[in-house]
Amino acid sequence: MAPRLLKKKHAKYFHMIIQLMPNAFPDAMRLTFLYFALSGLDLLDDLHEYLIEKREEAINWIYRLQVKGAGSRSGFESSTMIPKEIETDYHCGHLAMTYTGLCSLLILQDDLSQIDKESILEGMRACQNVDGSFMAMVTGCESDMRFVYCACCISAILDDWSGINKDKTIDYIVKSISYDGAIGQGPGLESHGGSTFCAVASLCLMNELHNVLSEEQLERLKRWCLLRQDGGFHGRPGKQSDSCYSFWIGATLKLLGVDNLSDQEENRAFVLDTQNTLVGGFGKYASEPPDPLHAYLGLCSLSLIGEPRLLEMHAALNISQRTYTHMLKVQEKWKKH
Repeated sequence: MAPRLLKKKHAKYFHMIIQLMPNAFPDAMRLTFLYFALSGLDLLDDLHEYLIEKREEAINWIYRLQVKGAGSRSGFESSTMIPKEIETDYHCGHLAMTYTGLCSLLILQDDLSQIDKESILEGMRACQNVDGSFMAMVTGCESDMRFVYCACCISAILDDWSGINKDKTIDYIVKSISYDGAIGQGPGLESHGGSTFCAVASLCLMNELHNVLSEEQLERLKRWCLLRQDGGFHGRPGKQSDSCYSFWIGATLKLLGVDNLSDQEENRAFVLDTQNTLVGGFGKYASEPPDPLHAYLGLCSLSLIGEPRLLEMHAALNISQRTYTHMLKVQEKWKKH
């Protein structure tokens, strides 16, 4: 019999992450960890107290990270260490921070009225490489499928795809399909559960999945994902199950419409075995301590398989359906103005 979900313990863990943020985590990770914590509390339906007491403070902190009117450097940055008064050249948007910043604002039920949409799109446009991939930052950085995904999420949230050359992005994704039918971080690289999710979710957000991939390609992709289960899920052949891949692979199966073909009870049992019964959160494995990423993605994976005490997820954007509904309302207001 699988353990039960320790909902209150997990809520306390995410509240602890937020309380520790000013001092315990590297400055470059704080916005990402805030997103994990806020979205985790959202899935647990435990945001009410935070929204009443801390909402305005959190929203203001996130907006402080927005680099506006800086041309190719625009977006959300990871650090608050450099004062805004200092030369703009020292501030630069980062695609992952822009994605998690926008998600966090939506989770907090913000209306995105302080977003400089055109600046964000300009900064994102400058991050796209000739081959269709994206750099994390325009100053020169790693380029792979993760940042393709971030760019597609940002475009979907802003309801504006003018910051992406879609044809080149789709070409990059197609060229990254490996011999085994799954997708790597780039052309010629090994298939991986995380990059496969990023690619499939990006195509779904662009409404291009079934236009781009043939039935044969889709079937091979489904098979590869289903073969990643051995209780929980692993990200590559020969690796052991890890709670985060119950999301990366589980969400991909959801987007492909075949999540019902996996053994959801086995997956649930594996993920619940990785939860920490003392402080809450989830680890990679049953023997590992919790960390913010696995705590959040472990919870997400349970939501995907319909854990009754969690809110439903929007798999492609990695937010709750409640937050996604709020996003649609914000976009509807934009259209009216």
